[in-house]
Amino acid sequence: MSDAATPPAEFTVGLVQMACGEAVSTNLDTASTLIEQAADHGAQVICLQELFASRYFCQREDPGCFDLAEPVPGPTTTRFATLARDLGVVLVVPLFEKRGPGLYHNTVVVMDADGTLLGRYRKTHIPDDPLYYEKYYFTPGDLGYPVFDTRFARIGTLICWDQWFPEAARLSTLAGAELLVYPSAIGWHPAERATTGEAQHDAWRIIQRGHAIANGIFVAAINRVGHEGPADGGLDFWGQSFVCDPAGQVLAVGSVDRDEVVIAVCDRQQIERQRRAWPFLRDRRVDSYDGLTARLLDDQTGAGSGSASGGDR
Repeated sequence: MSDAATPPAEFTVGLVQMACGEAVSTNLDTASTLIEQAADHGAQVICLQELFASRYFCQREDPGCFDLAEPVPGPTTTRFATLARDLGVVLVVPLFEKRGPGLYHNTVVVMDADGTLLGRYRKTHIPDDPLYYEKYYFTPGDLGYPVFDTRFARIGTLICWDQWFPEAARLSTLAGAELLVYPSAIGWHPAERATTGEAQHDAWRIIQRGHAIANGIFVAAINRVGHEGPADGGLDFWGQSFVCDPAGQVLAVGSVDRDEVVIAVCDRQQIERQRRAWPFLRDRRVDSYDGLTARLLDDQTGAGSGSASGGDR
């Protein structure tokens, strides 16, 4: 890690899940208090949920919501860099980034334990679904999938909708990540909760556990709680933030409806053990994956597939 030639055997992750109110200042204060609680419980890498400073405004298309955005560096990064330094912890802080007039990103910044702003990741996969009108607000990220070498762990930072795409998880792993974090804002439409709610939540958890297994890596998902939007509509955010190990086993999980801190101790030797037992990275056939860069392979000619069908298996 950044200040030690041989990293310690373990690092401790803290996830902050919370309900968000109308006042940005209150949300920032709540997050700060929960970060302090996480540090008191031994967390070294502490992660906040997607767009934690405000309510999830993407449920509607409203140009006034662009006023919530701020530059990087800016007031939020300055505040939390100071907190990271004072507590001696790494912070993963999502925010609504104003890159320039009319150009905005859904972004995560990483502060090292000395308060240094190590860099940012801009959300790459942008959804456009009922109550998730993110294409209206966010330009797709253009920074690739950076991995941050912090004092306590090498961290890959992805955001919510990114969690459904195995390519992003794999590229972060190949760049050396030990821990993938997915700050999220995902929930049920109240009309769907009774019929499909369990299946939706199950799929969300399975896909991220699958990334952990396929890549032999720790994965953390951080989600907000509470209802946002009109009483007869809106979203019920399902919380249940969790950390799983490289075998996909859940180490710690949060509640459905409470502000809280989720703590998990990660044994980094488990990465080595898991990859020795299930050597997926060793057995990858990189010579056969050209087709992954195509939008869709032609069913008749295989155009775009490159050497996908060739080679000794």
